[in-house]
Amino acid sequence: MGTVKMLVAALAALTLGFAQEVPSDRVYGRVLVDTGDVYEGYIRWDRNEASWSDILDGTKELPWLNVRDAQRLDPDFDDRPRERSINIFGLRISWTDDDDDYPTSASAGIRFGHLRALDVFGDDRAVLTLKSGQELEFEDGATNLGDGIRGVEVEDPDGWTVELRWDELEVVEFMEAPRSALPPGADRLYGTLTTRSGMEFTGFVAWDLDEVLTSDILDGEERGRERRIPFENIGSIRRAGRSGSSVELRDGGEVYLRDSNDVDEGNRGIRVSDPDLGQVTVAWSDFDAIRFHGAPAAAGSYTAFDGGKPLWGTVETESGEQWTGYIRWDNDEESTWELLDGRSGGVEFDVEFGLIDRIRKLGEWACEVLLLDGRSFELDGSNDVDEDNKGVFVTLEDGDVILVRWWDFAEVTFHP
Repeated sequence: MGTVKMLVAALAALTLGFAQEVPSDRVYGRVLVDTGDVYEGYIRWDRNEASWSDILDGTKELPWLNVRDAQRLDPDFDDRPRERSINIFGLRISWTDDDDDYPTSASAGIRFGHLRALDVFGDDRAVLTLKSGQELEFEDGATNLGDGIRGVEVEDPDGWTVELRWDELEVVEFMEAPRSALPPGADRLYGTLTTRSGMEFTGFVAWDLDEVLTSDILDGEERGRERRIPFENIGSIRRAGRSGSSVELRDGGEVYLRDSNDVDEGNRGIRVSDPDLGQVTVAWSDFDAIRFHGAPAAAGSYTAFDGGKPLWGTVETESGEQWTGYIRWDNDEESTWELLDGRSGGVEFDVEFGLIDRIRKLGEWACEVLLLDGRSFELDGSNDVDEDNKGVFVTLEDGDVILVRWWDFAEVTFHP
């Protein structure tokens, strides 16, 4: 039956008059499960990640070296437990308060294109092997890892889709789709989004943080009747106030939809995975319109990601001193695959460090981030870009480590 379906699919492709190439942007891999079975094909992870440019979220442990450097170089550092006490009815109660300990973990994210393999360990942990050979452990990243994940779907070469639970997974090996693979049943959503403040982002789209394929459905009501429209039939969507949207169809028609979190203020946000930036998530209140169109042939291909390398750059202080070496930002991010977080109005940014040219402090609470492609954004609202930053650590060529504290930091320029 599977062979017949493959032949039918191949004949259908020829009938349509094209030799369709295997998409380079779709996540592809081989999944080993606890029964010993192996499934290979296009992967949809936790419903809203399906392209190499999408981000796997998690929490990572900080190396003890990071904590030791902070302890040695930061005069404000204090990881000693504090003795506290309280008197209740004449009885003195004492305890040790560890709340002020230096953080030993941090939120993290990595784009799927940097991954070579993911090994599952327990209810909420995974060891990631990057293309560079680096191994790191991620834990419970919202719904990306652990029992809270909304499933891992694998579309096999016969066109069938199997949905797997976290507790079934053993190992996921990521790879470029072979030339012999059939095209997937649906394309990854791709388009250009415009915000109400005039910003524009182009990339792979997760609508309502959920719909990511052209076969997914946009729900809503039109004049009291329920409408279900496949995204492959939609040309654009424009926000029409808090309670509805104007949807332009590819056949030239237009409908106004309301009363659904797909098209009103209940929308959880629109995420755009921009291959040349990282990822942005636009709140409904800041969304204006999106136009769907095809992705360029090489957009976000697996070969475009290298697995990362150490950050290297020059840090300049407010007093004009310059230090060149390996960079550890916020005593946390130290590789090009890692992400800088920030906000600009109703837009959340996750910017890949390898795509950043410079970061310039604009004051205690904000930074200007300049990308390699020439774009720049003023970001705030995160300890990556405000005075809660734990400092910029620079390891010089002779091995010495310099700490540039936030109040003295001016800018950093990253070097290839």
